[in-house]
Amino acid sequence: MSANKSISERIFQAIGFELLAILICTPLLAWIMDKPMLEMGAVTMAIAALALAWNVVFNGLFDRLLKRFAIVRNAWVRVVHALLFEGGLVAFGVPLIAWWLQVSLWQAFLLDIGVLLFFLPYTYVYHWGYDVVRERWVMARAVR
Repeated sequence: MSANKSISERIFQAIGFELLAILICTPLLAWIMDKPMLEMGAVTMAIAALALAWNVVFNGLFDRLLKRFAIVRNAWVRVVHALLFEGGLVAFGVPLIAWWLQVSLWQAFLLDIGVLLFFLPYTYVYHWGYDVVRERWVMARAVR
């Protein structure tokens, strides 16, 4: 499978990932939290925007840190990266969720953990599916 993706294709893939997640999460969370769809849609979009912004900021800082201290990106560094990234996202996201939905920090934390448990398989399935569809599309174009 080809990994040669242009920046515009990577942006398309990321936007598709977020839009599909919002379309799945909004009704599901509205039902679980017994909140209006519009309110949950706004929260879901706000968290998606927060995750995107945190991704840019965190990864920029993390990469600078690795470069400054000449740290090799091995498996342990990737584990630390993932834990710090998710920890930061929880630290910023939980208070936002609690405030927006007017729930306790504990309830917001549990909701955040539930969303994380959704995103683990969703991320795997989405990117696998995207790559399968992309590969078929690339092969079909090559045949023409």
